[in-house]
Amino acid sequence: MKLSAQVRSPLRSLLTLAALAGAALVPAHAAAPAELLSGYTAQAGAPAVPARGQQFFTTRHGKEWSCSSCHGAVPTQGGKHAATGKPITALAPAFSAERFTDAAKTEKWFRRNCNDVVGRECSAVEKADVLSWLMTLKR
Repeated sequence: MKLSAQVRSPLRSLLTLAALAGAALVPAHAAAPAELLSGYTAQAGAPAVPARGQQFFTTRHGKEWSCSSCHGAVPTQGGKHAATGKPITALAPAFSAERFTDAAKTEKWFRRNCNDVVGRECSAVEKADVLSWLMTLKR
């Protein structure tokens, strides 16, 4: 079946718009840990403090777990979920290349894990501090 020019032009426009809308849902590029840290630091309005990030990571905050309960005190090796035993890859970016390369995924896990550990979402300061500490851990 051949479509008339009057039908093809609007149809082509609709298909182009649909393709553009779909492309907008996919990030243009993957984030890098330094980019995420820069964003958290800007939101916090203050520089990140790696030592404060390490303390936050290893301390219990009134809940049953700390971050280190699942990720290990020094998260350069894999850990396992405290309740399910599910394996978790190393959290430090130098030891797991995919860590902190997807902003949406990073936010999703910060939201879930902070709720488990702190009972609320983490602040930009807390995220910046933890990420800055994780970035100091090198091979």
